[in-house]
Amino acid sequence: MHFNDGGISRAYTAYIVRKTGFTLAMAGILAMMLILAISLGAVNIPFADVVKTLAGASVTRQFDIIVWNIRLPQALTAIVAGAGLAVSGAVMQSVLKNPLGSPFTLGISHAAAFGAAFSVMVMGSGSMASSFSDAVTITSPYVTTLAAFFFSMLAAGIITLVARIRNASPEVMVLTGVALGSLFTAATMLLQFFADDVQLSAMVFWTFGDVARTSWKELGFIALVTLVSLVFFLANAWNYNAADAGDETARGIGVRVERVRLMGMVMASLVSSVIIAFVGIIGFVGLVAPHMVRRLIGDDHRFLLPATAATGGVLLLASDTVARLILSPHILPVSVLTSFLGAPVFIYLIIKGYRR
Repeated sequence: MHFNDGGISRAYTAYIVRKTGFTLAMAGILAMMLILAISLGAVNIPFADVVKTLAGASVTRQFDIIVWNIRLPQALTAIVAGAGLAVSGAVMQSVLKNPLGSPFTLGISHAAAFGAAFSVMVMGSGSMASSFSDAVTITSPYVTTLAAFFFSMLAAGIITLVARIRNASPEVMVLTGVALGSLFTAATMLLQFFADDVQLSAMVFWTFGDVARTSWKELGFIALVTLVSLVFFLANAWNYNAADAGDETARGIGVRVERVRLMGMVMASLVSSVIIAFVGIIGFVGLVAPHMVRRLIGDDHRFLLPATAATGGVLLLASDTVARLILSPHILPVSVLTSFLGAPVFIYLIIKGYRR
């Protein structure tokens, strides 16, 4: 039997080029969005001056302060948070075999938010103020992150147990996530009930996810955790591909399915809890971005994960830029906009699932 090796080779090369090209295109769009986000605001900065300032050539002192102290940290936080939440959603959807999986829809975000609130209000890991810009300042990031991670892992553990029940459908897992989200939201409300006026207003402001509240130090911590998690996920890309083919198939080629599932949920919960501990709850980015990318380049996690990270960064950065401008001079929290955009997609996915 004769095989056309050249044709197979060309087809595989085209396969690689198309997926790599999409990822590079999203990275290019992300770079342009970064310049645009820094340029637009209450004070508009010309593109050329933004590039010069970022290159280290001072244009004016006012531009230097706006770019380096205000807009660049906010824009980079949006990119890192969007990438982290999007990749976490992609991994959760894969290891749970649930197209509706994401930190927000599975209740993990609400669990992490409760852990962070508990840490700040009860354990004293942060300070509170009555203004929106510094409603909650995290003074002990490790304590806050550990508390958020502990409760997010509690929620992830329950979701993983439900996923192991025979015939547990994606809808059952989402309903479990809704129940967990309701439980941890009630627990957060209980904390707020015993808070004083400043604490109450601060925690209400904080639950509105907003990427403007991080400093360079906090951004560095979030970026480090997100980068380590992304490297871990990429190292397991073949395992996720194998798991998508079915547990038995994956076991047949030597993949330790339960370990891959557990570690995937642990790392996804870790990066989600760190992001939420510093910027609050931001919904639906982890659900929408992976589905957008899958429709365009498929399920191969070697390309899906980096492309999803870039797409998540673009989505959250674009949403944050629009949120800053849409009601100017008032600034809308980015979580409000992502929820408005994500809810119709979520409903569509549920309807599409039932039609199957």
